[in-house]
Amino acid sequence: MQRTVIVTVLSFLFFSCHSQQHAPEKIIVAPDFKFKSVSQSSKQKYADAIQPLYQKMLLSKGFNGSVLMAKDGEIVFESYHGIYDSKTKENISATTPFHLASISKTFTGMTILKLWEQGRISLEDSVQKYIPQFPYRNITIRELLSHMSGLPKYEYFMDGNKTETYLTKNKKGKIVKRTRTIKNPNAPEIKGLITNAVMLQYMIDNKPPVQFAPNKTFNYCNTNFAILALIVEKITHIPFPKYMVDSVFTPIGMKNSFVFTTENAASYVPSYKGRSAYPLEKFDYIYGDKNVYSTARDLLLWDRALYEGTFVRKSTVEMAAHPQSFERRKGHYYGLGWHLQITDNNLDTVIYHNGWWHGNNTVFTRLVSDTATLIILGNKFNTNIYKARQMISVFSTITTDSTDVE
Repeated sequence: MQRTVIVTVLSFLFFSCHSQQHAPEKIIVAPDFKFKSVSQSSKQKYADAIQPLYQKMLLSKGFNGSVLMAKDGEIVFESYHGIYDSKTKENISATTPFHLASISKTFTGMTILKLWEQGRISLEDSVQKYIPQFPYRNITIRELLSHMSGLPKYEYFMDGNKTETYLTKNKKGKIVKRTRTIKNPNAPEIKGLITNAVMLQYMIDNKPPVQFAPNKTFNYCNTNFAILALIVEKITHIPFPKYMVDSVFTPIGMKNSFVFTTENAASYVPSYKGRSAYPLEKFDYIYGDKNVYSTARDLLLWDRALYEGTFVRKSTVEMAAHPQSFERRKGHYYGLGWHLQITDNNLDTVIYHNGWWHGNNTVFTRLVSDTATLIILGNKFNTNIYKARQMISVFSTITTDSTDVE
């Protein structure tokens, strides 16, 4: 099996579409891609290989959540384990929505790229083109998508902290820049709920210092994607949660997916750390960087749309998976809304995003060379969920011959 993944970046000219009228987007089927059929015998091989790994890496480690693994868009392993709501004793099922945490960034990022395809935005546009009051100059849409903006982290500066840069020696004795977060005694007190609009106004009023100059270094920062959600609203003139339902989730068929807002507070189901439930807190209403709720099966539909090019063009998906910034670990990069892990010989490129928020741990991993996908969603804090990403290796180690493929 050939495993080389060639990521190309193509430039397109698109006609501008600035209508303020809004209707759910239509799916356009890409004619150049078809999943291969996966026979029942092949599915059984995968399931037999995955089950002991699932038992060892998750079930024996107190896992509470959903697992789905797919090959060529077809489910080869699926399991739902544990309690969704400790008060009602409701069990986790295929329709149980989980807070995806930072996997939400993949939706925000690809939505921005959809607007780029439509000619409604340029990746080299400055943030101030859409938010004139934005207090930081020369930050582009591309730099938000790739975490190269240098913006400060809202969960720090809106919690009475500030981030400062300092010089230190690394293990090799070389002087390097590092950042640390310390209490800021001059920070104004924030009362009430913090929404994207409240966050933006705080930045306009107080201009918390940047961590780095734009386009200098990678620095993972939730603020980037919270600002991108506001830009989607500025361009479409539609609230981000509604736009995502109408133009992303509904066209793809993701019936159990939504963006959490203040309107959902009454029906909030907490996540857990041990037996302790996480109550709603002030940062729970910021979206774009997090706050998409979804299911494993809905995420598989998202995955299929990316493979088939039915949401954005396949060339756009490939562009999003092109390294934009180096993550300081060998072989690890960030694209446009996606983490990338690339081997030395470029034989396998893993495109993924993990997530964490309160008790939610999530994993969405795409092994494009094998057209394989791993989805793990948990609502009870468990770091083993991230280690269990290794289960996707079964797709590289199990081979099928012509008799196995229908």
